[in-house]
Amino acid sequence: MTEMSPRALMSLLFNGAKAVDVLETALELGLLDELEPGPVRLADLAERHGLKPLRLYKFLDCLESLGMLRREDHGDDLADTEYRAVPGLRDAVVAALGPDAIERDRDTYPWRVLHGRLADSLRGEVGMTEDDFAWPPQTDEQTASFESSMSLGLGPVLEVFHRYADRLWDGRRRFLDVGGGAGTLAASVVADAPHVHADVYNLAAVGPLVEQTRTRCADPARLGFVAGDFFAEPLPGGYDTMAFVRVLHDWPADVARRLVESAYAALELGGRLVICEEFRTPDRLAMQFFWSYFLIGVDSCVSRLRDVSFYTELLEKTGFDHVEVLPSAWELVVARKPG
Repeated sequence: MTEMSPRALMSLLFNGAKAVDVLETALELGLLDELEPGPVRLADLAERHGLKPLRLYKFLDCLESLGMLRREDHGDDLADTEYRAVPGLRDAVVAALGPDAIERDRDTYPWRVLHGRLADSLRGEVGMTEDDFAWPPQTDEQTASFESSMSLGLGPVLEVFHRYADRLWDGRRRFLDVGGGAGTLAASVVADAPHVHADVYNLAAVGPLVEQTRTRCADPARLGFVAGDFFAEPLPGGYDTMAFVRVLHDWPADVARRLVESAYAALELGGRLVICEEFRTPDRLAMQFFWSYFLIGVDSCVSRLRDVSFYTELLEKTGFDHVEVLPSAWELVVARKPG
């Protein structure tokens, strides 16, 4: 496995019991017998074993996070994704877990809902309910709760925007953070760039959260909120910079394309689009393990890490130019609307 950072290693160690659950399930279902000789298509694997394809995709993402699978994408359809296990995986799992691993009583594990029941979940017999995790949020309360929780993980995002502040905001005046949560990033931009007015575009239920952030903002007059639904209406105009931060990965490729196209249409000539995501790298995969495990039983969420090339190619095909990747712990992909 590619060398990982201490943070990524700690993530895997912390989720060790869940990792064993994934490996035991893969062995029990006979998936390792097919994955090792590989390559095998996701759709074929799901059909032969009576598993739900989207759930299986997330399950295999967990195995890839552990460095035990190699995958190859063939377009946007997840069903065509091909996988091959690293040589010797099945024997290693049997050796590590013991010959009677798949007969153990899994009810002794303390995890709720999925742990010890992954095989049932992959067949669609058990899964997350809306009480466990509602996606997309269905009520104003769920929306506000989700957006508030997302603010807690913004540290790396704030760091990279701050690092490139001079470059991002030179000559800029109006910024729209699309799906910008409670306004944490927008407030940071206001502090970094005294000449920029930053608005958060989000569902109306998030407005009170942004208002709370305004009270702690360096200049409340330059932090605003625009209520809207990017699925139901075009993005608002009048901005020379827009950003999608941890937004596009939550949606299928065709939806991500429509959102980028909507941003292109709304931006002023010469306007800039900024995309900040966790891109698919060995290190990010390791830290993605818990999220992939958690989402196996959530059919409504297709969240997935993508290679950075997905976004750079999408921007170019949409019509943007000057597409580049700014390196950091979390990279920024920036591009300009010609004009």
